Amino acid sequence: MLKRIHHVGVVVPNLEEGLRFWRDCLGLEFKKSATIADQGVRAALLDAGGSEIELLEPLSPDNGVGKFLARRGGGLHHVCFESDAVSADIEEARIKGIQLIDQKPRKGLAGMICFLHPKATRGVLVEYAEPIEE
Repeated sequence: MLKRIHHVGVVVPNLEEGLRFWRDCLGLEFKKSATIADQGVRAALLDAGGSEIELLEPLSPDNGVGKFLARRGGGLHHVCFESDAVSADIEEARIKGIQLIDQKPRKGLAGMICFLHPKATRGVLVEYAEPIEE
């Protein structure tokens, strides 16, 4: 079951420069960062009053985030909904005929994640995330 907006993903050309704005200028609290090789990004999460901002720097111009940056420049990339059972939510989306990017959940910075295809969501890249206790 989807619970709330977990985070908004923002593509940045350089993670450190992105942090200087979102953390240092806006005052958002840094939570964590990681390189997620299978997604081809360096990412950071910042607290935004109970929701989060996820900054994404592509590791390559040839992956999805790199192509997004080349086509559109930095900016809003996706909206993520928190799920208490991402496997069940992705199966419900499949039953409803929603086109998926991920056929099963995978590990991401926000926990176990999956993406719905923007062709099925009226042009918005939608992510589901089930946070994992650390």
